Amino acid sequence: MASQYYQQMQESFQNNNKSREFPAHSAKVHSVAWSCDGRRLASGSFDKTASVFILEKDRLVKENNYRGHGDSVDQLCWHPTNPDLFVTASGDKTIRIWDVRTTKCIATVNTKGENINICWSPDGQTIAVGNKDDVVTFIDAKTHRSKAEEQFKFEVNEISWNNDNDMFFLTNGNGCINILSYPELKPIQSINAHPSNCICIKFDPTGKYFAIGSADALVSLWNLEELVCVRCFSRLDWPVRTLSFSHDGKMLASASEDHFIDIAEVETGEKLWEVQCDSPTFTVAWHPKRPLLAYACDDKDGKYDNNREAGTVKLFGLPNDS
Repeated sequence: MASQYYQQMQESFQNNNKSREFPAHSAKVHSVAWSCDGRRLASGSFDKTASVFILEKDRLVKENNYRGHGDSVDQLCWHPTNPDLFVTASGDKTIRIWDVRTTKCIATVNTKGENINICWSPDGQTIAVGNKDDVVTFIDAKTHRSKAEEQFKFEVNEISWNNDNDMFFLTNGNGCINILSYPELKPIQSINAHPSNCICIKFDPTGKYFAIGSADALVSLWNLEELVCVRCFSRLDWPVRTLSFSHDGKMLASASEDHFIDIAEVETGEKLWEVQCDSPTFTVAWHPKRPLLAYACDDKDGKYDNNREAGTVKLFGLPNDS
């Protein structure tokens, strides 16, 4: 018996399952993220820039392009409560904080290695950045100085605080989740989550669950309080690269090199919908207030002629008649 929510969302997507693409970059897009108020979407690209769009009714309108990095922008995220600030991590060994009001870079912080992942603490005070040498640096978001640095002996993939800001999670190349206390950074627990590489981690907005995407093509859902796995989602066939919970915590989008994005009902694991793609998906992000999913795929993929727009950002969940 399908839940009421399931039926409601199926009905909603039956009328709102249009995807639209918007030119964003001159090369592939690695990362998309919404500002906390949902007014803006930012994208980071292999073309060394970030772009910011404003969401107008059923479309994204490009507001600005942010230049300054000397290498690929691999990941970006917004301040958790200030909708004007976002931060980018780049292979050029810096992170940059940008302000959309002035469209300027307000800080460039030099780091020790090529940065591949970044997150902003829920209290807004700290930015954590991980590099290719498995060093995680904790940067004070106000003074822009390094507060702490940890070198790990394993391959660090994605990093994240829990919503309460008192634990710090890392997914690693041995299939484990490492949990540290915060701000002390003392190991609390290491959980064997998957038989192979854990790639990505996301916390649901309600604070009840977190999800892990793995190279074994599974997504595991964990109860945060008990640190036990409550269910697995197994519809993808390729390593899970990216995850996002919807604003109500009831849907989980996951994507990989499969040519679709899986949208699951969190409480049952059932497939609510799938978004068809022409190529592998690098990044997905649910809007913080509406059932709209931003995503970016590997646009240039052999199959296409080279005139095709590379570096587009896509939006799913638009009205079919729009």
